[in-house]
Amino acid sequence: MEPMLKWLRHYVSPVFITLLVASFILWYIAKLNHTYTTEQVMRINISGQTFPVTCVVEGVGTNLFGYRVYMDRTLRIPLSELRFTPSYEEGHYGKLVIDPLSLQHAISVRCTDIKIVSIGAVPEIDKPEN
Repeated sequence: MEPMLKWLRHYVSPVFITLLVASFILWYIAKLNHTYTTEQVMRINISGQTFPVTCVVEGVGTNLFGYRVYMDRTLRIPLSELRFTPSYEEGHYGKLVIDPLSLQHAISVRCTDIKIVSIGAVPEIDKPEN
């Protein structure tokens, strides 16, 4: 390994490598100001039941990067903010089917700096005990 590093230092200047890395970092920072569309998995908590929902989101790269890195928290959404219907399928009695559009709206209200374009499949949840 040592002979290879010596050979590399002989042909490639450490200053060149440093400037190459610096230019890549600056290029990446400049690209973060553009608007991007991507998938983001968000953890949702409704009446104590937590599940992941895949969302297609649109926003400035810095905001999307922030959500990707720091989005380890769970969004708490009260059941009263959502439209839902009871499930009448066999084996699914006592479950609630949440309207995806109402869930999308509830997520959008909590994530104001990005736009929620669409959401994926929403699982049925257990009917809460009152």
